[in-house]
Amino acid sequence: MSPKIVTVVGATGAQGKGVVSAFLNNPAYKVRAITRNTTSTAALALAASGAEVVQADIESPASLAAAFAGSSIIFGVTNFFEPFAAHSSPVKAMEVELQQGINLANAAAAVPELENYIWSTLPNGMAISNGKYLIPHFEAKNKIDAYIRTQLPALLEKTTFLWVTWYHSNYTFPMFTPYFIPTAGKYIQLANYSPETPIETIGDVSVNIAPFVKAIVAQPEKTAKGAIVLGATETRAAGEMLQTWASVKGVRAQQVRVDSKTFNEVWPLWAEEMGVMMEFWDEYKEKSWTDEEARIVTAGELGIEGEFESLEEGFKTLEI
Repeated sequence: MSPKIVTVVGATGAQGKGVVSAFLNNPAYKVRAITRNTTSTAALALAASGAEVVQADIESPASLAAAFAGSSIIFGVTNFFEPFAAHSSPVKAMEVELQQGINLANAAAAVPELENYIWSTLPNGMAISNGKYLIPHFEAKNKIDAYIRTQLPALLEKTTFLWVTWYHSNYTFPMFTPYFIPTAGKYIQLANYSPETPIETIGDVSVNIAPFVKAIVAQPEKTAKGAIVLGATETRAAGEMLQTWASVKGVRAQQVRVDSKTFNEVWPLWAEEMGVMMEFWDEYKEKSWTDEEARIVTAGELGIEGEFESLEEGFKTLEI
């Protein structure tokens, strides 16, 4: 029996690398790594490890159709922050991401061999907050979710919506980075949210996404037909997370809360984009990761709780 083709979009990115690792050494699967640049160092490393590296661009439906041909499993992901940085506009970035996600969904829907479409997405902040919080890097993904649910019923039967939660590497984003203040002898993290704000985290996503995607493929009775899998390994309060990082690094750290106007002025656009997410989590807490219409499956329900690298382990090797 021929191995099943697992096609991974964004294979050189943080999520994609983790998905590739989930199937690479399993003879039941053949990994097809999709990237725009097949000659990059990361792409060449994937090829050397045994993956089939294929060029495609998620803005090109024709290239996706060719790259997806024969796939049994497709992992789809978009990167809001690339067009956000390129255009310095959340509105433009949402437009770009929406079309990219539609391209992916349409291409996946056209693959007759497809068994699993794993779509990396996020909760609907607008719906949860009754329109109060529009989080740009959530919003386009939510519209893509709706497109799959309303326009592609056959694909929906094969789709799992994977909510990929907070990366430990978000501490490298300037608005989350703790900065050393010599006169204080400790690191300071500016925040427009409470230290009690709960953060659902996947830790090191390039490591911890693998058990989720393997479980999704192995347990379709729990994860298919439009189910949501909560890609979280643990929950940490924001202040506790900072102290975890400080403990691992052997330093002292303190969160200093400022108002959102000040926070946004320090890092224009970027702080506002992330700041509105943090305000949402601060106000809605555990409800931030809910959906009134779809079933949500946790790591515990999938039986994979003991398979993750801890946040502490992830922070040990994270360079800021």
